[in-house]
Amino acid sequence: GGTRPQPGQEVSVKVLGALEDGGLVERDPHLTFVPGHGDVVQALELGVPTMQKSEVAFFLAAFPYGYGRLGSQRCARREPDVPPEAPLLFEVTLLEVRDDPEAQPLPLAVRLCLGSQRRERGNFHFARGDFSAALVSYRLALRALDGPATASPGPEEGEELREQRVKCLNNCAAAELKLQRADEALASCEAVLRISPDNGRALLRRGQLLAQQGRDAEAALDLRRALELDPASKVIHAELSRLVNRRSPPARA
Repeated sequence: GGTRPQPGQEVSVKVLGALEDGGLVERDPHLTFVPGHGDVVQALELGVPTMQKSEVAFFLAAFPYGYGRLGSQRCARREPDVPPEAPLLFEVTLLEVRDDPEAQPLPLAVRLCLGSQRRERGNFHFARGDFSAALVSYRLALRALDGPATASPGPEEGEELREQRVKCLNNCAAAELKLQRADEALASCEAVLRISPDNGRALLRRGQLLAQQGRDAEAALDLRRALELDPASKVIHAELSRLVNRRSPPARA
């Protein structure tokens, strides 16, 4: 008879996760996330919204809803690694349900922490080849960083905020390229360069994308500036050579 979490609400749960042999792989007394944001495994994303507050539930998750075909390496933790294609049993207690706090002003330190956590989650998805999930995480990281803060940032916080936004936007561009979304990748590169005009990674990517569109003069400007910033880069040398060869008329006999 109780209410269940609604879309966009944040939940806090106590979670234990174990392998078939009983080995513990997850232990978190107060895990907080928003279902649908991709911050946790699919078993929790799909299972927790079916629960009521204070309910205890057991979810037996086939490997696609846990850590997938690759499993998970957890060298920094006491729990054992999750083997490839391992089913998992989760014991979950729903502790709290509340409206998404990100719509409200938050301390900038909290926003920076949220942004970093979601970017790292995106990197996890990217490394496993799930570029769509990675892109969702990177965009959610930007949403966390761009939300209202309780106070204006100081010089150090402002610089960290800019650095995190640049990293997230560059990662968005990388995921968008993997998904063959060239226009979106170009927009992400341009967003990076509005914040950091001499960002070499964004200059290289924008030069490559402009060259693909036949905008050779603009591409050459970006690639030459990227080369000034990183003269030893073989990738930039190769891109510039390809562009010059394409623009040069064939030699006459």
